Amino acid sequence: MEIVKRGYEPKDAMEFGSKAAEKLNAAGQELVFLLNRGYDVKSASTFIGNHHLLSERQRLALARITSTKAALMERRRKELTQAPAELVFDGFNTIITLEVALSGSLLLAGMDGTIRDLAGLRGTYRIVDKTVRAVELLFAHLDELGVKKALFYLDQQVSNSGRLRALLLDQARDHAVEVQAELHPSVDGLLSRMERVVTADAIILDKCGSWYNLNRTLIQSAVPDAWIFRLDGLRTEGFLCPS
Repeated sequence: MEIVKRGYEPKDAMEFGSKAAEKLNAAGQELVFLLNRGYDVKSASTFIGNHHLLSERQRLALARITSTKAALMERRRKELTQAPAELVFDGFNTIITLEVALSGSLLLAGMDGTIRDLAGLRGTYRIVDKTVRAVELLFAHLDELGVKKALFYLDQQVSNSGRLRALLLDQARDHAVEVQAELHPSVDGLLSRMERVVTADAIILDKCGSWYNLNRTLIQSAVPDAWIFRLDGLRTEGFLCPS
C-alpha cells in the first residue's frame, strides 16, 4: 500500500511556524471582529489576507479556525457532552482528519472546539497506509465510549468511496459497535437534517440537530503528538479558542 503523508504541504512548517504565529494571531482577531459585525467570510478573509500578506493556505486556515459569536453559541448549545448510543458520521470528513493526524501533517484547532484539516477532498480519494490505522483507532474509541451503532455516510461521487465503505465494514467485524456504511449523493445535505452527527464541517454543524465532537477526544488520546495549530488568545466577546 502506498505510503502517503495525508495533508502534507512543505511550506506549512514556515507558514504556520513560530515566526508566523504572531501575524496569524493578529489576522485572526481582526477577522473575527469583522465576522461578528456581519461581514461575509470570503470578503473579510480576502481583506485581512491582503492586509497581512497571507498565503492562500493561511487564509483558508483562518477561515476554518474562526467563527462568529452567534455560531459558537448555537454550536455549543447543540453539542452533546457525552457520546450517545448511536452516532451518524460524516465519513470522509472524519477519516481524512485522522489520516492527517497520523501523518503528522497540519491540523487546526477551531474556535468551536473541533479539529479540522486542510487536506481537501476535491472529488478524489485513495486509501493509503494511514487509513486502516485511522479506522482501527476510531472503532476502538467507539468501543471505549460504549457506542452501540455507527452509521457512516460517504459521498457517492468521490472516487474509491466504495472501497472505503468495504474497509469500514470489514474492520468493524473485530469490534462491538454495529457499523453501517452507505454511499449518498448529498452527504452534507443529509447530515444537516440529522441528530447525533460526527463532523467538523461548519455548515453541517450550523444546521444539524445535534453533534458530538469525537475527533477532538480521539486525536488527543490516540495521537497526542499530532500537529495542531492554535491561535493563542483568540476570543470573540466571551469565547476563547480552546487549547
